[in-house]
Amino acid sequence: MTKGANVELSALSDAPGPLTVALGWTDPSGAGEADVSVLLLGADDRVRGDGDFVFYNQPATADESVRLLGTTPTAAGSEDRILVDLAALPAAVRRVVVAASRHDATFGDLNDLRLAVTDAAGGALLAFDIGDASTETAFVFGEFYRRGDGWRFRAVGQGYASGLAGLATDFGIDVEDGTAEPAEPPAPTPERAPAPEAAPAPRPARVRTAKRKTTLAPAPKVSLADHPSWQGARLFPVTGLRNDQEREARATSTLLAVMAQVPEFGRRLTARFGAPAGTVQTFAEASFKHGDGKVRPDGVLRVARAGRIWTALVETKTGGNPLKSDQVEAYLEVASRQGYEAVITLSNDLALDDAHPLTVDRRRLRKVALRHLSWAEVAYEAELLCHHQGVANPVHAWLLGELLHYLRQPNAGCQGFQDMGAAWVPVRDAVAAGTLRLGDRRALQVAESWEKLVRQLCLRIGGRTGLTVAPVLRRRRDGDASVRRMRTVASLVEAGRMSAEIRVPGTAGPVLIEADLRTGRIETTVEVPAADRARALTRVQWLLRRLADAPPELRVEALPAGGASGPCDLLRNLAAEPGLLVPDGGEQIGSFRLTLPTGMGVRRGSAEAGFVRSVDHAVDRMHEHVLRAAATEPAA
Repeated sequence: MTKGANVELSALSDAPGPLTVALGWTDPSGAGEADVSVLLLGADDRVRGDGDFVFYNQPATADESVRLLGTTPTAAGSEDRILVDLAALPAAVRRVVVAASRHDATFGDLNDLRLAVTDAAGGALLAFDIGDASTETAFVFGEFYRRGDGWRFRAVGQGYASGLAGLATDFGIDVEDGTAEPAEPPAPTPERAPAPEAAPAPRPARVRTAKRKTTLAPAPKVSLADHPSWQGARLFPVTGLRNDQEREARATSTLLAVMAQVPEFGRRLTARFGAPAGTVQTFAEASFKHGDGKVRPDGVLRVARAGRIWTALVETKTGGNPLKSDQVEAYLEVASRQGYEAVITLSNDLALDDAHPLTVDRRRLRKVALRHLSWAEVAYEAELLCHHQGVANPVHAWLLGELLHYLRQPNAGCQGFQDMGAAWVPVRDAVAAGTLRLGDRRALQVAESWEKLVRQLCLRIGGRTGLTVAPVLRRRRDGDASVRRMRTVASLVEAGRMSAEIRVPGTAGPVLIEADLRTGRIETTVEVPAADRARALTRVQWLLRRLADAPPELRVEALPAGGASGPCDLLRNLAAEPGLLVPDGGEQIGSFRLTLPTGMGVRRGSAEAGFVRSVDHAVDRMHEHVLRAAATEPAA
């Protein structure tokens, strides 16, 4: 769509159920993010009350007709998704405005601003690209509005220079920027008390734009065990799992049970699949007639709302077991025959670019949506709720904690992406021998696996910290998956390296991850601005104090302002002689480049010597021992 254009939604799709709105962008600096918001407006183009403003402090309406699904790391950066159930909106709501805002940054700093809408079956309905953003700190991407008995969508693309507060004020919201609750108005004096029959003036919606603090997990209690070998009893044990069939059955039952019992968690996942808000019920091992025999999907998921039932069949794989096309196609046929809305697959594989990891006959997707979820994404959502965003019931928080413990056990088979694939060893050996060429299809498979690994890294660190961790794209063409992967292949052929940048909010800058297959090392690098000190030596000493507990093999390079290189040495040497980093020409130090090398695993799988585990270890070392220290504020 072009700016200002509008379209009748019923002409695009007749699939019942909520729509998913995705807002996306690429961040060339890796320094910022945007906060999504939705406003429900009445006939006067103003909100009716506080509940009509959906944003980070209020992620859903009371009736769940609109819900923010959060930021999801993707291979192309990050994407914010919103579930909008137009059929469930009250008749008084005439417009639904979809917007986003930035704090201390502008939308002109972002590339590839875009909005896309998909229906409940996962079909793409429309897309709108914004190419004229500049100094705006808030943006209305588009809006849904009633026309007669139906709904239309308009591509707006209007910016605001006054941020979230200005955007909200324009639609009738009284913004409170502080964290304190708004003060109650003073009670009227007896002399000025209103007449009993006088109705109070309507109160404008009043919200706090200061972000709420997250809830941290409680500290572990003192152990009463007599011996360290004693294992605490768990609600979902992994003992006794002898084969893949038992692992899949227990993983499915465990997940579905928690989804049904913890409303916030169940809603977070079902919204991903296009399900309406409602009562969630789950079932395991249901049997259906198919041809001359029967099929038995691993589970059934049902959501009831206002007399309507949304149903999905669930197929689960654990460990390295792949999904099977013929099996999933049979479930798609059953779902279509039964009038069900979706088939959901769960495995340790990650879907890239919103494409299902399995290739199936497209004709089977005309009436039934095929959705995929990685076990890493399940753990990410559970960890965000359990340790950061919180749930209403403490027992539900405990249930989520038990689910997380189960998913992290090796014998459960739910650890996420753990295998670089069959192409890894041939490509690794070809790089070492210098025989890898651009036309090798196996190199393209390794490049795709590398993207999956980086995306899972973002999920894992984001779940642990409660922050939105996402890949950094520095070129507009990086949004194209084929271009990204061919660039990785070219780097493998020319230099034997794969690289990626990730953004971790609160740190000094993006983290560069480079895997060098020729030297067998993984290097993680971050650039830290130097403190404002008069002398170059005091700037070096300031940095060394912050890195007192960092690994001694950390490589530190002092960069002059605007310079690409400068004096460099290892931290172990600088501790005794910090002057090694002072430039000879008397130039002032503008920043420091910190690089931490880690040994690279060579095996394809999840063993201790595996490549996947070594990348995890390298990033964890950088985050724990360097990034946290470098992120602390310098002394005055």
